Amino acid sequence: MANVQTQAPSIEAHALARHVRLSPQKARLVMDLIRGHRAADALQVLRYTPKRAARHIEKILRSAIANAERKAEDAGSPLDVDELYVSNCFVNEGPRWKRIRPAPMGRAFHYQKRTAHIWVGVAEHHMAAAERHAANLAEAEAQKGVRGVGRRVKKALAGKKVPAKKGKKK
Repeated sequence: MANVQTQAPSIEAHALARHVRLSPQKARLVMDLIRGHRAADALQVLRYTPKRAARHIEKILRSAIANAERKAEDAGSPLDVDELYVSNCFVNEGPRWKRIRPAPMGRAFHYQKRTAHIWVGVAEHHMAAAERHAANLAEAEAQKGVRGVGRRVKKALAGKKVPAKKGKKK
């Protein structure tokens, strides 16, 4: 049989904002600044970037981090928020609002107000996930031993004979 190694599942989460009243081209400029960075560093970059899109993307990144915390809480495993990084992020084009502006001599100029769908995903670094997985296994092993010892101690104090390990009798 082959040696099967179980890899720790890393926690991944994402957040999506649709129909943001912002040009996708301008949002992509800001998105390129944070792609692949740690979540805390990305928040700092967005906080001090003088683009209007940075404010929207910062809110979405905070939401993705909160989603990761919630996912870890539901799984029952601790999550170090400092180990999160922006795994992938992108901006898609949303629907365009078509408008008409009056022009000279009874004509009309057509223009479009663009919208964007912004998607930000965060993930736990694979090394941190491995450490978290090892800590969970160690804690489970420690609890397993504690429960058995506690049962044996209670029976010994009650004066009952504690049976030896179950096995074949000779």
